[in-house]
Formats: sequence, structure tokens, C-alpha cells
Amino acid sequence: MITVTIDSPRLDIAPQWDELARRASSNVFMHPAALAAAVSTDFADIRVLLAWEQGASQRRLVGVWALQVRRVVPLWPRVSEALPYNYAFLSTPVVDPAFADQVIAAFLAAIEQDPLMPDVFSLTSFDAECPSYAAMSRWLAARGIEPLILATSSRPFVTREFGVKRSGSTRKKLRQDWNRLAGLGAVDVVNDRSPGAVCHAFETFLAMEKASWKGERGTAVLSDVGDAAFTRRLVQNLADRQACSVALLQVNGEVAAAQVLMYCGPTAYTWKTAYNAQFARYSPGHLLVDKVTDQLFAGPEIEAINSCAAEDSFMAQLWAGRRTMLDMLFDVSGTKSLGYRMEAGRLLGYHFLRRLRHRFRQRRPASSASKAPQGTLAKPEKEAGAALRSPAKAEVGR
Repeated sequence: MITVTIDSPRLDIAPQWDELARRASSNVFMHPAALAAAVSTDFADIRVLLAWEQGASQRRLVGVWALQVRRVVPLWPRVSEALPYNYAFLSTPVVDPAFADQVIAAFLAAIEQDPLMPDVFSLTSFDAECPSYAAMSRWLAARGIEPLILATSSRPFVTREFGVKRSGSTRKKLRQDWNRLAGLGAVDVVNDRSPGAVCHAFETFLAMEKASWKGERGTAVLSDVGDAAFTRRLVQNLADRQACSVALLQVNGEVAAAQVLMYCGPTAYTWKTAYNAQFARYSPGHLLVDKVTDQLFAGPEIEAINSCAAEDSFMAQLWAGRRTMLDMLFDVSGTKSLGYRMEAGRLLGYHFLRRLRHRFRQRRPASSASKAPQGTLAKPEKEAGAALRSPAKAEVGR
């Protein structure tokens, strides 16, 4: 029997979470420590759905889904958003695949029955290849509900068995850049996962990002006091549980690039990246991701790496693997309420304008495409996943 509870984030389920994450589809952004960081810094209003299998002697955690209850502007209808906070880039629940149909059905029924949870359900960056999506599709079909598919994309994704490009022009360029960088002096990659080292390295990342074009545009983490407080707590909470690290590419002891990594079960996430503009000609961010990929797969723990990035990001040039992602909207009650129609119209307009912007950028002369180019691997480095932010949270300034 599957039962569902809806509560605020709870750190006391961490042991059950760890056991679930080893056998379930991964999503580090649902980690209890990450959710606790968002609540403790008043960064998001989060509800956590917990699915329990009730056995003869004890109950076992078989599903976790953290949702943010939000409204875009005052007086706008509330929405259940499956990205629990800004800076999360995956809305998929963590569900034991042996119970996928039962858990997803119980989750959606619990949302419909809870008067505090909005029936309008928005899912951004949802993994269409995980068991939860198939289970959700079956539940929606049985109820006669047709979800509104707002966008489909391919996220760079790599596994131990497939996806790392070992030959071709990209690999040749990486070797050339590494050799040229090594010509400056001693080059090494440091990825110390002790909590103190992680927090210190994260401050290096923050300062480097603030000094970049993102700082000039006001989009760096340190550009917003609330964002800075949340992300510092997020990294600290995860680092305390060996679920986060910051890899640094160093040249003669000077940091040329930083890559923030997160870990959940057998999956690693390349969450955010920054580089020192003084080393831009050597593509340090690309080199760091490439070296970190090899390091992670050299050990026994990591089997896959999720880029958290858009399909046209620089990681798409490094990895051949892809994961299909969906943005969609539906009403769990089966009715197209006024709130659903308002949110559908807003999101359709947002995605239409986004496609226009993308086409405009594609038509710009190559000379104006990058403000701070890295070598010649095409596009400038951007924070991993920036193009996949929730439109709702992007509009309210997170």
C-alpha cells in the first residue's frame, strides 16, 4: 500500500533519502538538504510530497517530489511548480522504479485532494526518459487529461558507457588548448570534497563569476543578496553530506576556471561554471569539464553526468549523449480552470517570445555573438542550465 504525506522540507528523512537515491531516478535538487537551504533562507515556499510503502512491520520511502507554490504577480492564480526553487534545473520526482505507477498516481491524487495545493501543475525541465514520465502519461491518459507541451529540448548527458567524444575536431581542439595552457606552467585539477574546501572553492567561483560578463549584466549570483545567501547555504548543506564539490583548474596555483558539481546516487551534475577571462583563449571551462568527466568516471561511484545545460551549450560540443526534456502544463482536476487558461496563455507567450529571441540571435553576425569568447569552440561559456530557468521565477527577478 502506498500512502503520501505533504509537509515542509524535513532533514530527518536524509537516511531514507540516501537509500532511495541509490535505486531511484536521480534528482539532486530534491535532496532534503537542498530543500532545507531554500526554506531556511526564505528563498521559496516548498511543499514536499513523500510516498511511503507500508509493509508488514515498517514503512519505506519510495518517492519524493518537492514542489514550489508560487504566483507570478499579486492576484495571479497560484501554481504548483515542480522546480522547487530557482537554480534547480530538473523537476522530475525521485521515485523507486518498482513503484512508479503507484507513486505517481498517489502524488497527483494527493495534490488534487489537498486544498492548499493548486491544481494547476507546471513542470519545467522534466526528464521525458525516466520511468516517472511514462507513469504520469498513463495516469493522464486514464483521466482523459491532455497536457499542454510547451517545449521539447535535448539536454547534454553522458554515461560511463556512452557520450564522451574521444575523436574529431573538438577533441583535437581540447588537446591543443591543454598543451598551450600547460606551456604557461604547472596545470592541475583540484576537486577536494571536504566541506571546508568546498565552501572556500565556492567563494572563488562566486568572485570569478561576479568579475565576468554576468557581473556586468547583473546576473551573477552575487548580484542579488538573496541569491547569494541561498546558494551559499545550498552548497554548504550539500557539502556537509558529500553531495557537492567545486572543481578548480589551476595554472601555477592561479584559478583559471571553476565548476560546481552536485551528486545524487550514481549521477553527478555540472551545476554552474565560471572562468578567468585572462585565460579565455585557452577555453579553460571546456578543459575543466572534460578533465572532470574523466575523473568522475575513473571512480566506481558515478555512472552518469547531467549537464543541467541547454542543448546549444558548450557541453553539447564535448558530449554526444542527450536526454529529452519537456516543459508542460496540466490541471490535475481534469478541468481547464480559469487559472489554468491564464497560466497557459502566459507560458505560451513566454515560449513564443523566447523562440523569436533565439532566431534573432542566430541571425546576428558572428563578430557580435560573444562578449568574452573562449578559444574557438563556438559559443561563450554560460552558467550551466541558464536557458532552462523557470519562466515564472525568471520574471520575478530570481
